[in-house]
Amino acid sequence: MTQPALFLGLDCGTQGTKALILDSRSGTVLGRGAAPHSLISGANGCREQDPAQWLQACTSATRQALQAAGVDGRQVLGVGVCGQQHGLVLLDDQGQVLRPAKLWCDTQSSAENQRLLDWLGGTQGSLERLGLAIAPGYTVSKLLWTREQHPELFQRIAHILLPHDYLNFWLTGRCCSEYGDASGSGYFDVRRRDWDRALLAHIDPSGRLERALPPLLEAHQPVGRILAPVARQLGISADAWVASGGGDNMLGAIGTGNIQPGIITMSLGSSGTVYAYAERPLISPEPSVATFCSSSGGWLPLICTMNLTNATTLVRELLGLDLAAFNQRLEQAPIGAEGLCLLPFFNGERVPALPQAQGSLHGMTLDNLTPANLCRAVVEGTTFGLRYGLDLLRAAGLHSQSIRLIGGGAKSLLWRQMVADIMHAPVICPREAEAAALGAAIQAAWCHGRQDDPDLDLQQLCERCVRLDPGSETQPRAEHVAAYEPVYQRYRQQLASL
Repeated sequence: MTQPALFLGLDCGTQGTKALILDSRSGTVLGRGAAPHSLISGANGCREQDPAQWLQACTSATRQALQAAGVDGRQVLGVGVCGQQHGLVLLDDQGQVLRPAKLWCDTQSSAENQRLLDWLGGTQGSLERLGLAIAPGYTVSKLLWTREQHPELFQRIAHILLPHDYLNFWLTGRCCSEYGDASGSGYFDVRRRDWDRALLAHIDPSGRLERALPPLLEAHQPVGRILAPVARQLGISADAWVASGGGDNMLGAIGTGNIQPGIITMSLGSSGTVYAYAERPLISPEPSVATFCSSSGGWLPLICTMNLTNATTLVRELLGLDLAAFNQRLEQAPIGAEGLCLLPFFNGERVPALPQAQGSLHGMTLDNLTPANLCRAVVEGTTFGLRYGLDLLRAAGLHSQSIRLIGGGAKSLLWRQMVADIMHAPVICPREAEAAALGAAIQAAWCHGRQDDPDLDLQQLCERCVRLDPGSETQPRAEHVAAYEPVYQRYRQQLASL
């Protein structure tokens, strides 16, 4: 019997941490674990977390995954970490966290972001300089906010890390960053693939921020070996390598096999994302398209909508429906919800770029304002936002067609059909729902394997470990495609009025 090659994938998100154990030889996920995080929220847009929670959650989720897999953790050869993008973790010169981490969904520094955008020359200037337009929630404005709101603490900054960088620091004691996650910071030039040090000098002329930058790693390079005390805490081998890791979207791409042109990954989570691999930086003139680097050596043009299952859950709970009843109402309503149109911008919106927008309901009559139509309108509205983003990606030069659908919403047969029809593209789900954690484990296997075989191909690992669910395959229906088009155009007209 062939000895398994075990790798641990960790996905540290907003709501919790997921862990899985992958046997890269057979391509089989052997066990999974999960642990929650809590959020520090404020009416002023504050969204923060205590990084100590991440460490506790990683430990709990890993031990659950090992137990579920029924394996000896001392056989684990490597660890890969993915984290929520755009967060800010500040360390002092002793490696201690200075304050709670500001997250991707934090809008407290929106005014600082606008001032930085103005300094860059607006969205056009930002696109020309960085290859993307900095947006509220990116890391860069959080640095300016910290300097102005916490000047004494700012003077103690020794290391600027993103969430996944911090977890790698905890695992190895080494501060470093990887191109994919770094490209979402807002102080990184995606064409040159390097930090924009002059932008940080503008925020702080003393040079403190530039000195606090971590060195950059290529995706295939490991950070180093895990620290023995942390290995004991997790219950894995002290000889395990820690991979470069990356942002959640970058490792979600690896976990869906989206590492070469031709595939679109679409996530139906609390927020929605659409991205596809590119071999060169396809810089769109549209600022809503973020041309990040990938965590597999290329680029990953991406759009992110702020309102997806958070919006559908809001309507479902408003109507007092469980998930089954919500889906039943959704099925009862016709395409177009009899003229009811919901713009689900409850959390502002990034794509389309309407950060100050609020949710709104249009086209109400005495006849069409029903629970079923409201359920249909919120799912259509959120999905139209993803179509809007996909149109932008296609206009930027991405010609990928096949959609690999992940996230909680992907479990709904009806929603999968709506995605296929609205996008006019075939849809299929990977067997492994935790695509980002799987991608982290695959990347760990790649980093580990290249120590002995520098030519080890990531594509071969993905072909072995990423398995699609043929039962989820959904083809667009021509009559539905035609029926949705005028409804989508009505949505676009409502956007124009904003």
